[in-house]
Amino acid sequence: MEQYLIAVVVGIVEGLTEFLPVSSTGHMIIVGHVLGFDGPVADVFDVFVQLGAILSVIFIYKERFTRFFTKDGWDMHKGLSVWHIAAGIVPVMAVAFFLYKYIKMYLFSPFTVAIGLVLGGLLLMYAEHKTKGREAELVDDVDKITMKQAMWVGIYQFLSLWPGFSRSGSTIAGGLLVGLSRQAAASYTFLIAVPLMFVACIYDLLKNLNNLNGDALTVLTIGFVVSFVVAYWSVLWFLKFLHKYDLTSFAWYRIALACVTYWYFYM
Repeated sequence: MEQYLIAVVVGIVEGLTEFLPVSSTGHMIIVGHVLGFDGPVADVFDVFVQLGAILSVIFIYKERFTRFFTKDGWDMHKGLSVWHIAAGIVPVMAVAFFLYKYIKMYLFSPFTVAIGLVLGGLLLMYAEHKTKGREAELVDDVDKITMKQAMWVGIYQFLSLWPGFSRSGSTIAGGLLVGLSRQAAASYTFLIAVPLMFVACIYDLLKNLNNLNGDALTVLTIGFVVSFVVAYWSVLWFLKFLHKYDLTSFAWYRIALACVTYWYFYM
């Protein structure tokens, strides 16, 4: 029963935070340390709950992903294309492949997460400050994103390799800084997240497949389903939120969480 409860809690945390600019990896590391949920089985579980979150975005943007498999989906002159998606993920995938071992070894701790949370929060504040009063100039349609903007968002995504910085936070803030509206930046962020996270999850899963056993399947299934449902509603809520509010509240939340994390683990 304790394992089932942990599966629900971690599934909720992953679903709530994966696509919000608050760092799901940071939250998972913190929650894992608090619950004492770590080790090989926890690594496999983390992959499964991420796959649940990925599936929720595929459902929300199913028409868009279906289009990517058509001729028009490959034409960069007819809206957002496969090439725009590739521009946002290929560079960071290449860098992450070579740094994966070192990131896992040296940066997966509550202290490094706290640092990432603060720095990511400051980036969100800076992006909001730079675009304040210029909303009318920003690209408000994801189909109008240029290849140059897509590439720059991909470069900002390098920051997310530091746990706690947040992939969504770095790309949405980066999107604002290169001329995208919050809504366009968020939609582009969610779309590039699917292939990026899918590849990362499969890579992680293959590395930890020997830790998978029949006894863990029920727990993995619970986490997967909970993550899918929570992430689905979390994304829909966030897209509505961005129509009325800016990202400053998320920045302050990150800084507050960093302070609590440091106090809990190191004071």
